Amino acid sequence: MEHYVVKGGNPLSGEVEIAGAKNAALAILAAAIMANEPVTVENVPDVSDIRALVGAIEQIGGGVEHPDRHTYILNGATIVDGPVDNEAVRRIRGSYYLIGSLLGKYRKAEVALPGGCNIGLRPIDQHIKGFRALGASVSLASPGMVVAKAQELNGSHIYMDVVSVGATINIVMAAVMARGNTIIENAAKEPHVVDLANFLNSMGARIRGAGTDVIRIKGVERLHGTEYSIIPDQIEAGTYMYAAAATRGDVTITNVIPKHLECMTAKLIEMGCEITESDDSVRIVAARRLEHTNVKTLPYPGFPTDMQPQISVLLGLARGTSIVTESIFENRFKYTDELAKMGAAIRVEGNTAIIDGVENYTGANISAPDLRAGAALVTAALAASGYSEIYDIHFIERGYEDFPEKLRSLGACIAKVDSAEEERKAVNRFNLRVVG
Repeated sequence: MEHYVVKGGNPLSGEVEIAGAKNAALAILAAAIMANEPVTVENVPDVSDIRALVGAIEQIGGGVEHPDRHTYILNGATIVDGPVDNEAVRRIRGSYYLIGSLLGKYRKAEVALPGGCNIGLRPIDQHIKGFRALGASVSLASPGMVVAKAQELNGSHIYMDVVSVGATINIVMAAVMARGNTIIENAAKEPHVVDLANFLNSMGARIRGAGTDVIRIKGVERLHGTEYSIIPDQIEAGTYMYAAAATRGDVTITNVIPKHLECMTAKLIEMGCEITESDDSVRIVAARRLEHTNVKTLPYPGFPTDMQPQISVLLGLARGTSIVTESIFENRFKYTDELAKMGAAIRVEGNTAIIDGVENYTGANISAPDLRAGAALVTAALAASGYSEIYDIHFIERGYEDFPEKLRSLGACIAKVDSAEEERKAVNRFNLRVVG
């Protein structure tokens, strides 16, 4: 079984470049098929979630060219009517963006219910509420399919009961070619919502207010081709920032938008890290043991739920007691049992984790329960003494491009292996490096 083997104890040092934002790319690739002309999307991360979505677009006849690793050219002119359903689609969360794009363009969508990481209840009721407000009928058909249909879509005033990134994105896509005006209140403000709106506007949509809690859309008859580059991935950037801090390293993160990272850098400064920002990079220096703090996850611009496992790993090594409150997903603390195997003093009470910092972690055999927790456990292994094996790495590969390779470029001892012999060779290489 493929897994990572890690020898901890090396401070990370050097420079790492961040890939395009997975969450933005999923939405933008789904929206690209709303045009009947070629749409070029650049800076797309090469991760399994993206490949699954592109496969679904090809399945329904969408034109897909892949001229280089990070570029796709899509054309929705050849899409055929039919369900979007295969095993890969059911494993990813972003597949539900095809509901909004197909409904918006063709007034009909039949898409398999989304999967993704098991981090808690993620109902699509707000998506359905928005589609119905625009004039669509929506039903849940067997086996596990969402069917949305409309004679025509008409603009509407939609108030979101809860802030939902996925629902905001889906409703925006369904509304851009609806007749009349649409107002979405209590909309999500995440950077990838803004990126989607900018992309659609480059195709001829008329969207204002993205990045605020009120988005206004004037429907247009058609969308045209465009060329667009995805924003950098704030969560990938945050993961390397926190890995640098956990290993007491010195790392410069490049190809980032520092504004998107403010909630994460603020916590690092509070804990005692030195942060230096430039136009498109952030340097993190952690010269000493960090101090405790308290964290509560919130919608953007608050602290992101996707960084909660990473900061918990960091707080597990900090001086004193910290409290982490998870307000977005109720099942996001599954990794704590794995972290405890490494010596963390962490207990969970409802939606809160109480963390008493320890001097160091010890290597262990652990499993990734989901995407972000998997990356956090790799961070713990990098900071630990001794060797660790991390299993179920397919979760991590859903959202991190070249994860072991990038970490090795920073001095980490990490290898992806598939057998005991490969693991033995990797350990020998690690030991030679230490001796050398």
